[in-house]
Amino acid sequence: MPKKFLLGIDTGGTFTDFVLWHDGQIRIHKVLSTPQAPEQAILQGVTDLGLHDIGADARFFIVHGSTVATNAVLEGKGVRTAFITNRGLRDLLTIGRQTRKELYNLEPAPVPPPIPREYCLETGGRLSAQGEVIEALSELDLATLREQITQLAPAAVAINLLFSYLDDRFEKDIAAAMPANVFVSRSSEILPEYKEYERGMTTWLNSYVGPLVQGYLQRLCEGVAGAQVSVMQSSGGTIAAAQAGRHAVRMLLSGPAGGLAAARFVGQLAGRDRLLTFDMGGTSTDVALIEGELQLTNEGRIGDYPVAVPMVDMHTIGAGGGSIASVDAGGLLQVGPQSAGADPGPACYGKGGTQATVTDANLVLGRLRADAFLGGGMRLDETAAQRAVSEVAASLGLDMHAAALGIVQLANEHMAQALRVMSVQRGIDPRELTLVSFGGAGGLHVCALADALEMRAALVPVHAGVLSALGMLVAPRSRQLSQTVNQLLQDCHADTLDAMYAPLIAQGQEDLMHEGVAQDSIEIVRSVDVRYQGQSYYLNVVWHDVEQTARAFHELHEQRYGHALQTPLEIVNLRVALFSEADKPSLSADHAAAAAKTQTIRLHGIEEAAQLYSRADLNEGITITGPALITETISTTYLARGWQATKDRFGNLLLTRKKQ
Repeated sequence: MPKKFLLGIDTGGTFTDFVLWHDGQIRIHKVLSTPQAPEQAILQGVTDLGLHDIGADARFFIVHGSTVATNAVLEGKGVRTAFITNRGLRDLLTIGRQTRKELYNLEPAPVPPPIPREYCLETGGRLSAQGEVIEALSELDLATLREQITQLAPAAVAINLLFSYLDDRFEKDIAAAMPANVFVSRSSEILPEYKEYERGMTTWLNSYVGPLVQGYLQRLCEGVAGAQVSVMQSSGGTIAAAQAGRHAVRMLLSGPAGGLAAARFVGQLAGRDRLLTFDMGGTSTDVALIEGELQLTNEGRIGDYPVAVPMVDMHTIGAGGGSIASVDAGGLLQVGPQSAGADPGPACYGKGGTQATVTDANLVLGRLRADAFLGGGMRLDETAAQRAVSEVAASLGLDMHAAALGIVQLANEHMAQALRVMSVQRGIDPRELTLVSFGGAGGLHVCALADALEMRAALVPVHAGVLSALGMLVAPRSRQLSQTVNQLLQDCHADTLDAMYAPLIAQGQEDLMHEGVAQDSIEIVRSVDVRYQGQSYYLNVVWHDVEQTARAFHELHEQRYGHALQTPLEIVNLRVALFSEADKPSLSADHAAAAAKTQTIRLHGIEEAAQLYSRADLNEGITITGPALITETISTTYLARGWQATKDRFGNLLLTRKKQ
């Protein structure tokens, strides 16, 4: 039997993480990211792991969480894109929903349009809300569009005609008329749903970053010739790299989705299925809620842009290990959202950074060990960290350690507020959940955040510092498809809906089978977006039948908003999720040969002595009482006073607050 290698890769703002599963064993690795050419860090990691010499007969699979699409959108560095719509609607994406960031600012700063007006083209092919042709698409229209595209010479085109989700023939005709070397996205393919602004913006974003994603994936595949490459989608499932470029907009939360897939997997192993997660990396922190399954949303945003394709429902803030601490003009301490990133990084990295960051503050407080970072592979510069934090301290009139503690506490408050957004503000008591921390910096803050929300249990997964990369290996292959229907629930018949679901299911099965997935291994979940008649927004519930669906919607609406109505219900969209579970790597703790060795240390801001442990030396079932530091190759866990940690048989640390 040929050897099998599974490699999960997560490209972050500071580090690129690798998890390799082979012959029943897991290896982990980190390299500094190369933001200008992300594939360079990936190829470096592949070389470091010796995967260029595994033999021609070996089966090599890579699942990658890419930030190429995300960075291009946030930095405004997508390709030149033309936008084609119906006559009279060329300013659709510029006008948007006419909402303002600052409601009471009478002199808001002008916001540049997403697309220059000269690249917004109008044509025929207009439908009514019932799908009737109001204005046909003529040969003259197509000829005019071809001439305009030739003159503008865009790299990509986005086509968004009114009500094209009811009849896509006009969009297909326009796409067929475009030059062969131009990347083309049709709204009827990317997002066949109502709300022309959100549909148009999502289609434009797909074209805006599509050529960049295609080029990047092509370079990556060429660099790892012989490997079968897949990419994580924002919905928490994977797609073959060959197909991913056509649907680049579905990769905007690629990396964070991997972390949630792994958190769910590890939580199930630990017997915990209601989780509140926070992924604290170098640049940002992502917070999400998992109740058995990953929670998805169709109302996500990237920067200022709405993205209506399914993506994991999370809240992101600019608070990470690399978040910069500063003192504003009023003498108040600020932490983030600016980040030192990978280059130069925190001052303690010794790469030229001079500004204090959360990582520097943790090092000054003793919660990070200079000689244990990345398993000793990267020694931290304590002197540089102290110098950077001392500058902040001088501006505040504090001593260095007090300033460092203030930096950490302020970062904790930012993250605690983000956790409340995903729990308390949704009517969910966080005390009934388990807090799961991951990311390179998460373990240093987990106890403080659990205390802030009065949570009694937390989980620091095995390989928490590279959990997003591990998630790439446990995520299913999947597709998410949808179609707008806009019908009263009471008028819907099961046979009618089955007929409407059929083409969506057939398309999803065809896509997955094209990737080599066996049809009998594909699971299908049908759901509907439902609202009270007259509402603008909806909630998603699993479709069973009219009565069960109505009951589920009323219950969810009451939980979310505190009330239910007797108003008729309306089905807005049909949704179908198709997935095939991956062959998940097995997790098991490394059993230490002897009792864990400890070292007594002093941590600034804590009166009593703390114990220092190596996570690899901990046997299954051992219980540790805080204050303590638990170090490992890729992260550190700070166990605060009043907390205890137990290592389970999979290597996870289960944290519980001691009873007073």
